[in-house]
Amino acid sequence: MNRTRRAVPVERLDGLAGLGPLAERLRARGREQALDEARRQEQARRVAREANLFRDEVADAVPLTPTGRADPKRPTPPAEPRQRVLDERAVLDASLSDEIGIEQYLETDEALSYRRHGIGPDVVRRLRRGEWTVKGQIDLHGLRADEAREALTAFLNRALRDEWRCVRIIHGKGLGSVGREPVLKARVPRWLVQRQEVLAFCQARPNDGGAGALIVLLRLPAR
Repeated sequence: MNRTRRAVPVERLDGLAGLGPLAERLRARGREQALDEARRQEQARRVAREANLFRDEVADAVPLTPTGRADPKRPTPPAEPRQRVLDERAVLDASLSDEIGIEQYLETDEALSYRRHGIGPDVVRRLRRGEWTVKGQIDLHGLRADEAREALTAFLNRALRDEWRCVRIIHGKGLGSVGREPVLKARVPRWLVQRQEVLAFCQARPNDGGAGALIVLLRLPAR
């Protein structure tokens, strides 16, 4: 009797053949998961070491024996802001005297001028020639004496803060004053000579205000 041999299905052979790549992918995924787990564990150990670092460093420290004495906190030295110093100086300068006599300090030449002790006459000559650039100016026209003194003080403080070496002060000729008296023209020089920062000043050139203005040279604060 002849027996018929059963053929092996092609589909089954193909399915077994595909198990090899699948197994390789599973092994690769397993290796990646193992590496990830190893990284997580290493990270956890590093965090633990860092968290315990301080504790390990002071593990042998012995607390000091209490003495029973108070240990008061030492006061912090007060701050000395520059603006506060300038403000205090402004208050002081606001009391500039109108009674001080300065005639002995003024050079009575064709352009009334002043130079502080130790400043050579060449400085005034250079100031007249305009060798220093005027960095700022203030116009005191129309102000009462007290207002003008306060405005001048604030202006000089700003000039020092902004490092303006040379400035122009317009005081006017006094033609619009009561009795046509040049009040500010007489008082501004008196106020200026009382400021230690004023090294010299002179009457402005005609194109800079002439007899109605002064050109002032300042000593800048040391850095």
